[in-house]
Amino acid sequence: MNYTVILQQESDGGFVATVPALPGCVSQGDTRAQAVANIREAIGVYLEDCIESGEVIPTEAGREIVEVENTA
Repeated sequence: MNYTVILQQESDGGFVATVPALPGCVSQGDTRAQAVANIREAIGVYLEDCIESGEVIPTEAGREIVEVENTA
């Protein structure tokens, strides 16, 4: 299963990672690689919780990525 992850660099140099399709699924790390590893783990825990509680596993149906060219 694939999920979009939003990585945002913090002013202190760390990174915050969120998964829009999984409400409340957020993690962080001191480096980009650490944040990605941590959010992968968080996604796994989130999905396990969905399965254990009998909830539907969220998908990203209908989501599109649009690239915009900078013409300035």
